[in-house]
Amino acid sequence: MTSSRDIVITGIGVVSPIGIGSDAFWSSLAAGVSGIRPINLFDSSGLRTPYGGQIPDFDPKRYVRPRKSLKVMSRDIQIGFAAADLAMADASLSLGSAKPDRFGVVVGGDMIYADIEDLELTYRRSVRDGRFDFGLWSEAIQEEVHPLWLLKHLPNMTASHIAIAHDARGPNNTIVLGDVSSLLAIGEAASIIRRGWADVMLTGGTSCRLHPTALVARGETMLSRHTDDCRRICRPFDRDRTGTLDGEGSAIFVLESREHAERRGARIRARILASASRCEPRSPDKPRTGRSLRLAIRATLEQAGIGTEKLDVSLGHVNAHGIGSIDADRIEAANIVAEVGSTPVTAPKSFFGHLGAGSGAVELAASVLGLEAGLVPPTLNYETPDPLCPVNVVHGEPLAGRPGTALAVNVCSMGQAAAVLVAADGHGSPGALESHR
Repeated sequence: MTSSRDIVITGIGVVSPIGIGSDAFWSSLAAGVSGIRPINLFDSSGLRTPYGGQIPDFDPKRYVRPRKSLKVMSRDIQIGFAAADLAMADASLSLGSAKPDRFGVVVGGDMIYADIEDLELTYRRSVRDGRFDFGLWSEAIQEEVHPLWLLKHLPNMTASHIAIAHDARGPNNTIVLGDVSSLLAIGEAASIIRRGWADVMLTGGTSCRLHPTALVARGETMLSRHTDDCRRICRPFDRDRTGTLDGEGSAIFVLESREHAERRGARIRARILASASRCEPRSPDKPRTGRSLRLAIRATLEQAGIGTEKLDVSLGHVNAHGIGSIDADRIEAANIVAEVGSTPVTAPKSFFGHLGAGSGAVELAASVLGLEAGLVPPTLNYETPDPLCPVNVVHGEPLAGRPGTALAVNVCSMGQAAAVLVAADGHGSPGALESHR
């Protein structure tokens, strides 16, 4: 049973540490190939943990047009633009095949930090007698920094470049809310189509956390200090987890109304059934409980008409935030179990680390591709169960035989949580369909 008002996924573009393009990405997931490697984007010899989920052999010149746009694109923007290009090709959407005014873009992004080399001369000119002088800085920056420098570092520029390249003149927005940015963007894009404001949306997220300025700004609190086999460091929910690693990546989806997709004969890869977000207030004297995650899961399942009694036959797996932190994983696991019990859980960050605002979209891509293959992708490096993380972690090899639905969740340090429920086309409860009529 389907509805013309269904929101469907017709294109997937992935640029990640384990593959560029959805085929390469899925092949690595299914085979258990890690994307963690020594960082060489810059001199990482001074880092206590010089490893991360770096994208190998990424050449932005293959995707960015016009070529001169590269001058005003940070790496975050470049990989997001490339992912959108791949998504459009995957959806067989050429320029002009969607009505421009009903074609929009919503992208999740991170703060984009300045490149050291762009500000080095300004800084050196601002030091007098060994001390930094703000008066000298204000003068030097006018002469040393390119007038368009700021365009490289505005989070909304990813969505802007994508919209210009693909002539998408409909709703355009950027969500910058840390780790939940991607899933919030996807939920908003689906809502825009559902409200009748657009027929087609490009949506997802992008981030490059492998940046020296970003590493300094964010600090190393969440990063693992282990320097053994770098591919084994990220181990969400495992008893011996020691923290996460940073990475970079992007995934962009083409969302359409079913009516529009079927009218043009598009291949439907999955459906967006429901989405929700909740927030848990934070304060220094109040430890985080993860209640926002639990409420976001509950609200999403309720929208889709999936009650507790239907979980075994309606929910295939949970795609967890699974950052690999001792405390964060414990809190997340407790709240997942409280809402969905022993439903299988996978944690893709074990493959590529923490991709920031890009994480949710790249992780959701793993689930959508898994639904197509009839498999739940495994979690790498999960060897010893932790009694304080009682989730049913898929590990060793992909899991077959589960219902064709997946719930992706993310949480961020300030207490926000987001969830998106997707289904293989043709799978889903009547309640899920009725909720979108």
